[in-house]
Amino acid sequence: MKLSEFKFDLPTGLVALYPAENRDESRLMVLHKKTGQIEHKVFKDVVNYFEDGDVMVNNDTMVFPARLYGNKEKTGAKIEVFLLRELNQEMHLWDVLVDPARKIRVGNKLYFGEGDLVAEVIDNTTSRGRTIRFLFDGTDEEFYSTIESLGETPLPKYIKREAEPEDKERFQTIYAKTKGAVAAPTAGLHFTPQLLKRLEILGVDMASITLHIGLGTFRPVDVEDLTKHKMDSENFEVTQKTVDIVNNAIDHKKKVCAIGTTTMRSLESAVSASDRLKPKAGWTDKFIFPPYEFKICNAMITNFHMPESTLLMMACAFGGYDLVREAYEVAKKEKYRFLTYGDAMLIV
Repeated sequence: MKLSEFKFDLPTGLVALYPAENRDESRLMVLHKKTGQIEHKVFKDVVNYFEDGDVMVNNDTMVFPARLYGNKEKTGAKIEVFLLRELNQEMHLWDVLVDPARKIRVGNKLYFGEGDLVAEVIDNTTSRGRTIRFLFDGTDEEFYSTIESLGETPLPKYIKREAEPEDKERFQTIYAKTKGAVAAPTAGLHFTPQLLKRLEILGVDMASITLHIGLGTFRPVDVEDLTKHKMDSENFEVTQKTVDIVNNAIDHKKKVCAIGTTTMRSLESAVSASDRLKPKAGWTDKFIFPPYEFKICNAMITNFHMPESTLLMMACAFGGYDLVREAYEVAKKEKYRFLTYGDAMLIV
């Protein structure tokens, strides 16, 4: 398929700037793959589509406050540093994006807070990318705590407002526990403790994978031929415990539902030769677009995505290109809210 086949007009008024007041009261569009039926529900109605023995798999990655604002030594020019990933814990080496990039050269020192944190630029990686080393004498715990206090919730740039104190909680799933993501696994933002309890009472098993979301998830596809696009690698882990829960559901012909595209990518990156799930940890650059045969899941929860995004491509691969594209047109007409803080779609 071609990139242009995933183009559509997204009115800016449909991009959600704030989340729904209650997580589980965002809207839910339900797509039935076999019949093509489209239903309009509220997210907490998701319980009506699952039963005893079904499994939901979430991504338990935790977002850290990856956006830092500081000043360049000597000139005092204000700069933004976006932490992408830690390269070496002992040396506090990080891959980052800087803005404005033209002013940040190798050898520059950057100051954050009242000089609480100092970093030195040691390499250019891309036009906006740099490798920096934080000059920090304390313990790892003190270092991360300093980042926590100085950093800002890394809302995507398309949410055109400043991060607010409430975002610290709302840009995080309620089951987040493994720190390392620079963006939230958005399909999981709709779950509440009450909803998880209702699913548990129904007999739905909850399993977790971890995939630390990097900015690569949002990197624009700039080739018309999708086979030529290369995803950025992201670190993930599928544990034996999750493998056992998921394979048991597969054996009993139950629903296995991926909560979000990052969960789906992780599961599809850990498939055994016999099309079952196997434990795996490492890096994945798996790119899923139509046509694609999914091995593990027969249900998926996802948000409404950006035109020409790899996330939309995966949704189309799972739900069927024509049905998902039709659903997006319906979503626009029905004024569903799009992107990170927007509404959800269940494909069954």
